[in-house]
Amino acid sequence: MNSNKKASAGERILVTGGAGYIGSHVVRDLGENGYRPVVLDNLSSGHAEAVLCGEFIRGDVADCDLLGSLMRKFAIRSVMHFAAFIQVGESVAQPLKYYENNSFNCLQLIKACLANGVENFIFSSTAAVYGMPEKVPVDEKALLLPINPYGGSKLVSEMLLRDAAAANPGFRYVALRYFNAAGADRQARLGQNYLQPTHLLTRALKTALGRFPKLEVFGTDYPTPDGTAIRDYIHVDDLAGAHLLALEFLKAEKQSRTFNCGYGIGHSVLDVVAAAKRVTGIDFPVVHADRRPGDPAALVADAGLIRRKLGWNPSVPHLDEIVASAWKWEKKLALKDAPRRRAPG
Repeated sequence: MNSNKKASAGERILVTGGAGYIGSHVVRDLGENGYRPVVLDNLSSGHAEAVLCGEFIRGDVADCDLLGSLMRKFAIRSVMHFAAFIQVGESVAQPLKYYENNSFNCLQLIKACLANGVENFIFSSTAAVYGMPEKVPVDEKALLLPINPYGGSKLVSEMLLRDAAAANPGFRYVALRYFNAAGADRQARLGQNYLQPTHLLTRALKTALGRFPKLEVFGTDYPTPDGTAIRDYIHVDDLAGAHLLALEFLKAEKQSRTFNCGYGIGHSVLDVVAAAKRVTGIDFPVVHADRRPGDPAALVADAGLIRRKLGWNPSVPHLDEIVASAWKWEKKLALKDAPRRRAPG
């Protein structure tokens, strides 16, 4: 990622959820490219130590007074919004929790932006807005038919942004529809760090470390070559770089757009399990379980648009390289946690 450091030197960027997995990688890149991030996170799933640069404020996006004061204090003109719940299964069980946090709180944030002169908004969206696409790879013109409340809550936020931008010419946005973010900072400074991780790769690696007794594979009867679900796994470093390009695009082009973020390469659940076993050298237990509600059979990106419009040129590492970066991070976490696990009492 080569950003225009002269143009961005010293500019404050408000990053909501910037202490979380993807947000913290973006904050890292912002700092390394001359920006000064202002991170707002309630630490419900993030970690303050993951904020490697800028200023950290512990607080909630639902706090409208706090949002306004931060925007005025730091003369915020650009916002990156990551603060959201992301677990598909939980969204099916607790849909209103997802619409309240992911949709209503996004509405509150947009209102604060409009009231305080924010011009650029980068939204962390998801491929879950597509539901079960008829054609794979899926492009941005595909029908938006989410099959779970997580995808539905993100689609509502996209609609809010679309309509707010149409009614307010000085406000524009980029929505980045993530496919499956995976891996970790290659220097093992950052990575996934959830108490109860639901991401397949993270659970596989923690199973290899003995933190879980077995890895469950949810669904082996999908209409795919090996019967397990297929996903497009994108290294978090490549995903982070797309956010800085999106910011530059908004400043230069002053128009709103939506882009897929993926490699266009599908890997099945069993592919990921095999890669985890190769990289770790550990043959951890795997059991088959029923499908989870709300999981489509295959989601793979057509990401040609972001390459053409933003000049995004991802590294596209081999699946084993993605796994290796995450494994390096998981081993670091295990060493950090070892003294606590050995402590008496």
